[in-house]
Amino acid sequence: MLSLARRIADQQGGETAAVVLGHNLGDCAADLARFGADRVYLADDERLAAYATLPYTRVLADLVRAREPRLVLAGYTVMGRDLMPRVAARLGTGLFTDCTGLELDGTEPVFTRPIYAGKAFVRGMAASGPALATIRPNVFPVQPPDDGRTAAVEMVQVDLPPADLRVVVREVMRAVSARPELTEADIIVSGGRGIKGPENFKILEELADCLGAAVGASRAAVDAGWIEQRFQVGQTGKTVSPVLYIACGISGAIQHLAGMGSSKCIVAVNKDPEANIFKVADYGIVGDLFEVVPEMTAVCREMKAQG
Repeated sequence: MLSLARRIADQQGGETAAVVLGHNLGDCAADLARFGADRVYLADDERLAAYATLPYTRVLADLVRAREPRLVLAGYTVMGRDLMPRVAARLGTGLFTDCTGLELDGTEPVFTRPIYAGKAFVRGMAASGPALATIRPNVFPVQPPDDGRTAAVEMVQVDLPPADLRVVVREVMRAVSARPELTEADIIVSGGRGIKGPENFKILEELADCLGAAVGASRAAVDAGWIEQRFQVGQTGKTVSPVLYIACGISGAIQHLAGMGSSKCIVAVNKDPEANIFKVADYGIVGDLFEVVPEMTAVCREMKAQG
């Protein structure tokens, strides 16, 4: 998002600012500056240590109202999907969600977002006020860091009324895994109904571990109870845009395609040559995944062994 904001600001001759909310934030400004921030707003308060909707909404909405930026971007993540609609409502403005394109028409930002589960795209502009948008992860490229850039740091006063603290996060429990988080992974290996059972996800996990990839699943696999819902990719799961998406035994229902269709490269493995997944795949392998995937893993290990 910083790279995207930097590009837009350079075209307009404007400034790019990053907003960081949390506690004990340390020296994060230098790293944000390297990727394009001219200014960094730090909201450092122990009440912001864990994400909670009302406090974060209050701080961000007050900051936007005070600084009056023309464009506000956030990630189309679980947090972004919860936070940004509330900020938009607080500011009395609209919100473009799950954007996969952003360009300028003169001086006005034009947003592109998929609709109808990715079957069509709509382009729109903000009618008034700041333009708020959530951006699909991994859609826009990251610009090379500039070690010579510096950013001005401004501390944000955190003023939270008791009503905003009705819900307090006492503890955050994270699943321990050596694999990358699904929405941040560059490579994802996903399984669907064709995996036939929970015990067979081990085949996908072996390939994923060799590639340094995350493991995903279709809704069919999740509904069957073969894997937890947090691994689900699709319209009712997580939206991902990895560099490489390997779909194993996934038919290609429109619900699933909506969550991974923007992947840079899609490889499909399915024994049904008429499977819908092949319509969006860059590379298709018609074959039994129980034979193809282990062979892919073996080739991966051989290549790694050769350096």
